[in-house]
Amino acid sequence: MIRHAAIFRLKHPKGSTQERSFLDALNGLQKIPGVRDFAISRETSPKNDFDYAVSMTFADQDAYHGYNIHPDHVAFVESRWVPEVVAFMEHDTEVMTF
Repeated sequence: MIRHAAIFRLKHPKGSTQERSFLDALNGLQKIPGVRDFAISRETSPKNDFDYAVSMTFADQDAYHGYNIHPDHVAFVESRWVPEVVAFMEHDTEVMTF
């Protein structure tokens, strides 16, 4: 299983209509085939400069790759993520079993 997460900060003021529009559009990515356990979260730790997190899981690397190349994801990244996110960190992990 692949866990994909991105923590990020928007250029929009918190509570603004632009913030809400971006988060609503981001929420639409959960409809892409293969996406599981989708969540958008607000950061609560004062130790970190990011404001939001989006996370999801995929059954395997093929499902994750399918998400990355899906036209809806590509369009979102180009039209919303790139122009509206001022900083981010991606975190992709594979669950280890013991």
